[in-house]
Amino acid sequence: MRWIVDAMNVIGSKPDGWWKDRRGAMAGLVERLERWASAGGHPVTVVFEGPTTPPIESSAVEVRHAPRATTNSADDEIVRLVEASPWPGEITVVTSDSGLAARVRAAGAVVQPAAGFRRVIDSF
Repeated sequence: MRWIVDAMNVIGSKPDGWWKDRRGAMAGLVERLERWASAGGHPVTVVFEGPTTPPIESSAVEVRHAPRATTNSADDEIVRLVEASPWPGEITVVTSDSGLAARVRAAGAVVQPAAGFRRVIDSF
């Protein structure tokens, strides 16, 4: 199962003050995803709305960005990734965004709610 994570949706699922240090929250998400992915052998792609400065990199998680940080740009990138896959039924998209969930389900992917996934990766 390949996992594609709607980054800001997962970050925003827990009101822990992430908005005070947005980049720090983004880097923290990637770190938790690295631990989870490495522990379980999960292939993970995390999608942000736009590039970060300095860049957030990972050797265990594919970090992707929408070409431009605009409304729904990360959603569009996630849908593009699902539609480009020859096996969309083997992809789980992590989001609680109902519009994105409908779009990726229509493309054949499975959806897991962000808050529940956040609880799982927070334990790693």
